[in-house]
Amino acid sequence: MDYSAVQSCEGAMTSFLIIDDHPLFREALGNAVRLALPEARIFEAMSIEDALHVLMAEQGEGIDLALLDLLLPDATGFSGFLRLREAYPRLPVAIVSSDEDQRVVREALELGAAGYLPKSMSKRELAQSIEGVLKGSVSVPKDFVAAPQRRRAEASKALEVKLRELTPQQLRVLDLLRRGYPNRQIAQELQLAESTVKAHITEILRKLGLFSRNKAIIEIGKVDLPDPKARPYARADRGRPQ
Repeated sequence: MDYSAVQSCEGAMTSFLIIDDHPLFREALGNAVRLALPEARIFEAMSIEDALHVLMAEQGEGIDLALLDLLLPDATGFSGFLRLREAYPRLPVAIVSSDEDQRVVREALELGAAGYLPKSMSKRELAQSIEGVLKGSVSVPKDFVAAPQRRRAEASKALEVKLRELTPQQLRVLDLLRRGYPNRQIAQELQLAESTVKAHITEILRKLGLFSRNKAIIEIGKVDLPDPKARPYARADRGRPQ
C-alpha cells in the first residue's frame, strides 16, 4: 500500500483525501488545497483500496472532503466512487477528472458527487472550486448545462417499467452491481459462477436498453429497485442462468 498523510499545521480543522495514482497531479491538487486552506490536513491514496485504509484509520468522520480521480488501478468509471459511497455514505466526494464530457459530468452529479472539477483548471480555479464545495455549493465545469427536470423524470419512469422485466435473480445481481461490486464479488455473494454473473449482466443490459455496466449503475442510482421477494409478477428464473 502506498499512501501518505501530510499535515501542514497541528490542530488543523479541515482534512482532505486526494485519490489519484499520478504523483504529479496529487501534488498539484495538494497545492490547490493549500492555496484555499493553508492549514488543511492532506491525505493521499493511489487507489480505492488505499483510500479505504485511510478512511478506516481516520474513522471516516475525520475526512471533510475526498477528491477522486475516476480512473484508478482498481477502479474505472464510477465504480470507485460507488465503493466509497457504499462504505462511507456521509463522506462528500468530488470528482477530479480529465474527462469533461457533459454526460459524464451529469451522471456524476446524479450519483451524488459533491462536485466535478476538470483537471484542466488552473490551481487558483481548483482552489476556488474546493472552497465552494466545502461551503455547500456544487462545483461544475464552466460550460456544463444540466438536463431539464422533466426529461429526467420521464427517463426514470421508463426505467422503472423496464425493471419489471427482470427476474428476481437479475434484480439481486443488479443491486450488487449498483453498489460497485465486481463480478467476482457478486458471484461470491450470490453463490453463483462468475460466468453466470456475466450472463445475467448481459441480459440485464439488454432488457434495460443500456450499453454498459457503468451506465446501468448510473441509471439505477436514480430509482428504487423492486424487492425480488415481493414481485409475484416477476418472470420465473427457470431455464435461465442460476
